Amino acid sequence: MSATPSASSLHIVIAGAGPAAQALVRRLAGRSDSRQLAFDGTITVLSNRDECPDALLELAELPQVSIRFGQAASFIDADAKIVTTVDGMEFAYDQLVIATGSAPVLPPVAGAESSLSYSTIDDAANIGEAVKDVTRIVGRRPLGILVGNGPAAGQAEAVLRARGVRPVRTTLRPAAVVASTAGSPLPATGILFEDGSSMNGDLVVIAEERTARNDLAESAGLLVAFDGGIAVGRDLATSVPGIWAIGDAASCDGLRLGLLLSAESSAMLCASGMLLGAPGVADHQAPLAA
Repeated sequence: MSATPSASSLHIVIAGAGPAAQALVRRLAGRSDSRQLAFDGTITVLSNRDECPDALLELAELPQVSIRFGQAASFIDADAKIVTTVDGMEFAYDQLVIATGSAPVLPPVAGAESSLSYSTIDDAANIGEAVKDVTRIVGRRPLGILVGNGPAAGQAEAVLRARGVRPVRTTLRPAAVVASTAGSPLPATGILFEDGSSMNGDLVVIAEERTARNDLAESAGLLVAFDGGIAVGRDLATSVPGIWAIGDAASCDGLRLGLLLSAESSAMLCASGMLLGAPGVADHQAPLAA
């Protein structure tokens, strides 16, 4: 039987390169604001995108980090501990983290790029900054138009109220988001329905439901929660030893993990579990079973 790798020889593969994956790399590599964990192994990040955002380029400069752009993970051999990418490249791992995120259930609303979005708890900060700007411009308590009818919309409404916005919520999906007039510093200010009716305010927030990207998890036979997310325990371990899931790909206590934990908190728990020997599959709760 082979010896368990120490933290100094551990090789971690992260499938996905979004905010949660980036937060985990920063924490493992000692670039987080919090105390560094005892880890000086190596990290490979498999990104499904070809572009190289600045945040990833900064991480790629770290000596223990290798980022493979345009190499989305497509299959996991959990017995051999190998991840295969869409191009057939194979990466061996000691610990694997799935951070493939989620996708919208429905196609985007026309003009949605001019509105604000609430998908995970990390979006609260962006909305808070936007509200400050809108409040300064209009000189009063802003009126917000909120689209959505699930847990994400409920959280978004609470975020708006806490930041001084008077939210008006609709569960009827609009046909389009109405952008501000040319030259206006305001973002989108209204929505238009298929029957020609409209709702107008000072800002628009779309908080529609999303579904976890769990194809990779299913290839390894991981337990999937009833909401479609990868079932994790309180330590973010999956049902297969040595495999973890963080961010919006995971589900815990019946909710997408992105609605429960920030990317930084998710990274902290996952790093602690991998490096400090936190309990694994025994922590799974019965409601998470499919």
